[in-house]
Amino acid sequence: MHVIPYAVWLLSAISPGRVGPDSLDALRVREAYRLTAAVQDSIWPGGWGETPFPLLLVTSDREYLFAFPRVPDGFTASTATDSATATLRIMERPRQFQPTLLATFPAFGPPAVIVMGRPETTGKTSTTWVLTALHERFHQYQTAAPDYFAAVERLDLSGGDQTGMWMLNYAFPYATPAVASAFNALARALARLVPRSTRAQRRAFWNSYEQFLSRLSEQDRRYLGFQLWQEGVARYVELRAAEAAARTYLPTPAFAMLPDFAPFSRAAATMRAELLDELARADLATTQRVSFYAFGAAMALLLDQDAPGWQRRYRTEPFAIERYLRAPR
Repeated sequence: MHVIPYAVWLLSAISPGRVGPDSLDALRVREAYRLTAAVQDSIWPGGWGETPFPLLLVTSDREYLFAFPRVPDGFTASTATDSATATLRIMERPRQFQPTLLATFPAFGPPAVIVMGRPETTGKTSTTWVLTALHERFHQYQTAAPDYFAAVERLDLSGGDQTGMWMLNYAFPYATPAVASAFNALARALARLVPRSTRAQRRAFWNSYEQFLSRLSEQDRRYLGFQLWQEGVARYVELRAAEAAARTYLPTPAFAMLPDFAPFSRAAATMRAELLDELARADLATTQRVSFYAFGAAMALLLDQDAPGWQRRYRTEPFAIERYLRAPR
């Protein structure tokens, strides 16, 4: 189902009379759905908006599940004093997940659910919280690809782990001096190239990146490619969403009046500055897997210049974003 009906449901259904999420939580969730509906298809072509959009809000004592197609075990429908519940499914249960969580996974079987604590427990402001929801929303798009789980399995990186924790714990050679030094140098090059660069400078970077890959084992290359494709591009999408919101999105008056609200133009500028700073200070041995987020986002920003339309190949040719520089197979 397209996301816009979900947004319409929330805009009409969450009211002060509802028994369920409190009014502040409801306002933030509503804004996340509204913002996503406004910008997602303009920043990413190819059916992102058609991906189901369930979200689980984790509070201190309750969890509220929005727009999920079934009633999972342990959930009951939230009641309301208005008639809008006829079109919106909001379910709740006692808290099971940690209220600090920011993740997307098939918590109740498919489709994947965004699981988020409140801004107060996740270190976010209301503005950055809704942008993080959009980042997680992109993970729903990734995992909704028909071949996603089979393609991940074919990477042969799990070592028999069926929990998915290998994605976090894979033994990449982060602290190997030659690997760390080369990666850090590439990251610093990206910090210089993203704000302004010539085609020749970008070509030199891509050639250096290919040389870096050639020094890794085949398995390590697959892991790096997976992380850049999945987390790096999600970070890129979050930045592009903030910049699109800064240009075209008008938040609801109630959201804009929140004490921790910041204009999306400010949020976008801060996100871009933080991205460049992470690249300039890259330290693979220390930050390990997290280093790949900014690195992949910056590579995607270069692809916008060197391979326009690369997003249309994203799900059909996964896990090696440098491939989009070349003609489709």
